[in-house]
Formats: sequence, C-alpha cells, structure tokens
Amino acid sequence: MVQRYLVLAALALSGCTGAEPKAPLAAKPLSVRIATVGAVDAAAEIQVVGTALWRVETPLGFTSAGQIVRITVNEGDRVRRGQLLAVLDTTPVQAELVAAEAEARRAASEAARLSVLFRQGWVTKARLEAAQAGAQSSAAAVKARRFALDTARIVAPSDGVVLARSAEPTQVVAAGMPVITLGEARAGFVFRAPLNDRLAAAVALGSPASVIFQALSGEAVQGRVQEVGGKANRATGTFDIEIALPSDVRIRSGMIGTARLMSAQGGATRKPQVPPAAIIAPRAGEALVYVLDAQNVVRLRKVRIGEATDSGVDVISGVGPGDRVALSGFDRLKDGTTVIPVAR
Repeated sequence: MVQRYLVLAALALSGCTGAEPKAPLAAKPLSVRIATVGAVDAAAEIQVVGTALWRVETPLGFTSAGQIVRITVNEGDRVRRGQLLAVLDTTPVQAELVAAEAEARRAASEAARLSVLFRQGWVTKARLEAAQAGAQSSAAAVKARRFALDTARIVAPSDGVVLARSAEPTQVVAAGMPVITLGEARAGFVFRAPLNDRLAAAVALGSPASVIFQALSGEAVQGRVQEVGGKANRATGTFDIEIALPSDVRIRSGMIGTARLMSAQGGATRKPQVPPAAIIAPRAGEALVYVLDAQNVVRLRKVRIGEATDSGVDVISGVGPGDRVALSGFDRLKDGTTVIPVAR
C-alpha cells in the first residue's frame, strides 16, 4: 500500500513540472491630461497699465541762499497764477543791495571825474577805460542784488496744484534748492505707461486711446497719444508713451489705470495658444511640448513661443490649432510613449 502511494505522488510531481508558465501582465498606459491647441484673435488693440501724472511738474526755489520766513501753502492745495507761495528773509539781500548801490554811485562818479580829466589831457585813456569798466561792473552788481531781492518771494507761475513741499519755515536753503513743486494746470494731465519695443513700434502719434481708472468707478477717459519714447529705459528696456488726458478735476497725480489703444500695424489676426501647463523648459523664446498623434502616442516637439496672456501662451510655430498637447505626467513621459488622454 505504501509503495502505491509513493508511485502516485511521483506521478503528480512530474505532472506539475511540465505545466506552462503564466505570461506577465501588460503595463497599463499612462493617463495624461491633455488640451487642444486653440486659436484666439490677435486683436489690433493694445492694453497697458500706467499712471496719471501732471504734464508739467515745476520745482520752484529761490535764486539766492537764505532762511525761509514763511510758506503759505501745503501739499494738495490748489493755487492761482501769481499767488504767493513762500518768502525768504531779505535782510542779507537788502544789505548787499545797499552796499552795491553805494559802490555803483562811487564808481560812476569816479568815471565821470576821470572823463573830464582825460579831455583836459591829465589822465591816460587806459585809466579812463578802467574806471568806466568799474562803473559798469558796479551797475551790474546792483542789478544782480535787485534780482535776488525780487526773487526772494516764490509766486505761482500758473494755476495748479502743490505736489510737494520740500522745506519748512526757518530752514536755511541753498540757491536753487526746490522748495515747492507745482503741477501746472495749463498743461493738464498725461497718462504715462511702459511698452516693449514691439508694441511701442505699433503705436502712432495722435492715436485715440481710452483710459480706465478704477478710482473713478471704472469710467473711461478719452485721450490721444502725444508722445512715444525715443529711447528705452536702461533699467527696464521699455519705451514710455504719453497719452494726453482732458481736464478733469477728479484725476489725481499717481492714479493707476489701464489704457486701450489701437495698433497702427493692421487689424486682428488668428494665433494659436497653448495652456501654460503644456510648456516645458522655456528659454529664449523656445520651449518643448508633448504632442499626441492619432494613435495617442506622444512626440516631443520644439516650439517657438511669444507672449503669455490671461488666456494662454502664444505659439509662433511648432503646433497649430487642433493639435493635442499633454499637460501632466512629464516625469514619466518620453518620446514614443502611448498614453490614455484625459480631457482637461
């Protein structure tokens, strides 16, 4: 009996060793979020954020050094043309004027006396000319002191608003130091904004523009381009444009707004865009994207890219409208990988 069991066990073992091995399970394709490349209107409209400023902001100061007696205005005050803004202590200037007038009288008298003596032959022509030059110099000194006395008072050159008060009464200031900065109403406001070289080249002088200030409840203010920068800012590489704004008492210097103006380089066109998530390794206007073919196989493709906007990244070349691009799984994707597309 035992011998029969041993034979049956041996037969069973021999049957197991001859069994076919199971085939390994195939790897499941990677699921990847995708998006379809679309096309948007490359409108002829240009939008740019900037700031409202006075067209003319004039720093005002005294022509001579001295101590300020009083300042009659504060920042934000509206002033009229000819209004007194600040006064300098004129005691030193008046003393200098008195001394200059006395010297001028002496020099003039000396020149007159030598003129008589020259005609009588008692003095040389050189001595007379020296005296006459001294008299002229003294007269010029008197004019300079009178000018300093007249300009010891700062008056508003035009109607406007005080933008800055840079000194205080009793303060000693140097000649020419700004004491009051005035925004002159006669020149009005401008809207100044930076543009890159491509957009700046598309702006024409005189183009109509609409400026929206959120501080004015989003109301649009109409203006025209009156200046396009002829030189780029060294720090930013941008060109400043200025849009002349109409007179509006609600506008304040420093208000931030958005200007909309039409490009001078033609009408709208269609341009492809991809979501920012599809862009890989952007550098110097180029990048990579994974594009799906009809069999859902991804192919790595180089593209040239333009500006990034709220709606996506502009594509100059490399993909077109209708192409499908991958948005995820970049760490596991490689050229030729078959994927399962999942619509965004």
